[in-house]
Amino acid sequence: MTSELDELYQSVILDHNRAPRNFHKLEDATSHAEGRNPLCGDMYDVWLKVEGDRITDAAFQGQGCAISKASASMMTQVVKGKTLDEARRLFEGFHALVAGDRSQESVLREAALPAKLEVFKGVRAFPIRVKCATLSWHAMKQALETAGR
Repeated sequence: MTSELDELYQSVILDHNRAPRNFHKLEDATSHAEGRNPLCGDMYDVWLKVEGDRITDAAFQGQGCAISKASASMMTQVVKGKTLDEARRLFEGFHALVAGDRSQESVLREAALPAKLEVFKGVRAFPIRVKCATLSWHAMKQALETAGR
């Protein structure tokens, strides 16, 4: 079973790395934030378009490893249509998922992460890669702070 999960993880990561979704500058964005990891050189800009209390569009651009690009791609997909509070809960849940912190199990349940994000659970085995997986998510969270102002 573990082998099948590893294959799924690799397949999803490679797919989103090769053909990232929402990989463009969002010209009519209402919020923007930059994510930078000076240790490895990964860097992404994240744009959100917020109308009222809902994210109506999300996009990203930049460069980084396959994990960081795939994570950013999938993040932009799952936050579209979410309220700002739902997006914050998704951030907390995703962070708990990849960090593997058992004390965060309630946060993980409350976030109700889409099943497709479960593939990032494999990042737990490589603690140095947690920053790769969460870089764009931290930028999204920062963009949420300025959204609607």
